[in-house]
Amino acid sequence: MPSEVPRKTTTVVIADDHSIIRDAIHDLLSMATVNEAAASPSNFEIVGTAENGLEAIAAIKGHRPALLFLDISMPLAGGAEIIHDVRRWSPDTRIIIFTGVTSPSVLAGILEAGADAIFSKLSPARDMLAKLPLILLGERYVAPELTDIIRKGQRGEILTGRERQVLNMIVMGKSNKEIALELNISPKTVEKHRGSVMLKLEVHSVAQLMARALKDGLIDAM
Repeated sequence: MPSEVPRKTTTVVIADDHSIIRDAIHDLLSMATVNEAAASPSNFEIVGTAENGLEAIAAIKGHRPALLFLDISMPLAGGAEIIHDVRRWSPDTRIIIFTGVTSPSVLAGILEAGADAIFSKLSPARDMLAKLPLILLGERYVAPELTDIIRKGQRGEILTGRERQVLNMIVMGKSNKEIALELNISPKTVEKHRGSVMLKLEVHSVAQLMARALKDGLIDAM
C-alpha cells in the first residue's frame, strides 16, 4: 500500500462579527481536513476567533497564525486597517477575505492593502475548499464575480473630475441647463460631457447611464 502523505498543522484565526459565519468556516475547515484528495493535506487548528477588529488584531499578535479568515466589515477596526496590522505583526499569515461587500472601491482597496484571497459570502463553499491548498502555497485568488465588480468599478477611473460631476448631477435628475448653471459652464459643454460619459461607460440612454452608475458604484457620497 502507498504510504500516506504526512499532514501538517495549519494554525487559523477566524475573525467575523457573526457567530454563524465563524461556525460555518470552522465546519468548512473540518471538511478540508478530512479530504484525502487535497493537494496540500493539512490539519487545521483554530487558535483564535474574533468578533471585532480589535480582537482580530490581538489574536494575530498573540498567535501569528498561518491563515486568517477575515470579514472586512466588523466593529472597532476596518478591513484595510486590520490587514496592515497583520502584515506588520505576522507577515507570513495568509489572509482570506469573506465578504458581502460589493463596492468596487472597497474591494480594490482590500486587494491593494494586501489580502491574499477574496471570496463572496454568496460563493459556494466548495470554491474556497478547492482554492485553499494553492492559497496556502502562496497563490492569490479573487472570486470571479468579485473580479468582475472590481473591473467594472475601474471604468469610473477613466472619467475626468468634471465628467464625474456631470454624471452625479444627471443621476440626481438635473437638466443640462441646471447643471450648466451650477458648474458655470454652457449647456453645450454639459451635453459634450454627457456624451463622453455615455461613450466611456458604453451606455446608450440616460436610464442605462443611471443604472450603470448605481451598479458600478460611481455615485459620490452626498
